[in-house]
Amino acid sequence: MVATLNHMKERTVGFYEVVVVKDGAAQRIPEPMDWDGALADLAQAPVGARSHEGESRLVGTTFPHNMEDHLLLHRVKDAGEWLSVINFDTGDLRELEQSAHEGYLDTSVVCFLPFGNIVGIMPGGVSAPSHKSLETWLNGIDMFPGSQLRLLPVVAHSEIEKLKTAVGASRVEVKVLGNKMGALSERERRGGLARLLRVASEEYGEITVTMVIAVPRGKELSEHREHLLADLDEIADVVTGAERARARLVYSDPGGPEQTRLVELVEHSITAKKRVPATDAEGNSIRIVSAVDAILAAAAEHEDALRLAVDAVQS
Repeated sequence: MVATLNHMKERTVGFYEVVVVKDGAAQRIPEPMDWDGALADLAQAPVGARSHEGESRLVGTTFPHNMEDHLLLHRVKDAGEWLSVINFDTGDLRELEQSAHEGYLDTSVVCFLPFGNIVGIMPGGVSAPSHKSLETWLNGIDMFPGSQLRLLPVVAHSEIEKLKTAVGASRVEVKVLGNKMGALSERERRGGLARLLRVASEEYGEITVTMVIAVPRGKELSEHREHLLADLDEIADVVTGAERARARLVYSDPGGPEQTRLVELVEHSITAKKRVPATDAEGNSIRIVSAVDAILAAAAEHEDALRLAVDAVQS
């Protein structure tokens, strides 16, 4: 029963852009870095040269699959951690003792995409290396000498630009978390949406506010829809970072009826859920191969959004 439950685990693929830090600021790298060459060199390096000691010990391993190299990033479990194995048939427990020459690992699978210096990462568990661990490791082993690298989540472009071509908004739904409310008071905002959100924050403190405003159909209410659109445009910088923000925008077609379109206004990190089998039909472990295939499949599904987010659109 347990083996069946664990056979097809759903895991998250996260996408991150590798940027360089210069004069304290993160800057996009205009050309793809030589990840293939770096991974090929890594495959020839001894363990010490591909290890970094910090808050934990991180070790990188090149993993070839389908004629391409990928990266396994391992966190070595501390020798003081208590590790045991249970036999599900008998219930017997066996303690795992870590010798000085061995280490038990938490592993994340990392694939470097062929455009935009984007990496896809799938952690093997809750304590597996994160994108911050990968950042620490890349800099710690000096994979690209002279470069201080940083990993930033790849954020999908919101549709906020569509506000500029609309003539009105018939419905607005906004959910803003308390920690985002401060942006409403950074400068004077006079619109109704900003005022309602600011008053709620002032009255009740750091709260989450969900607000839905709808203007009924009818030409006589077109001015109200224009007003609602103007108020929404005024707080556009806030809604892109909101928990939820969508609007039904009104567009005017000369000589024809008005058209409406539902637009999602929130910027969000590009991620994907993938089911990853751990074993094949014969019970052999295929979890690493499955993870690589899942990351590459997710990258293919989201390629257009990923390219747009990092300005790597194909000509």
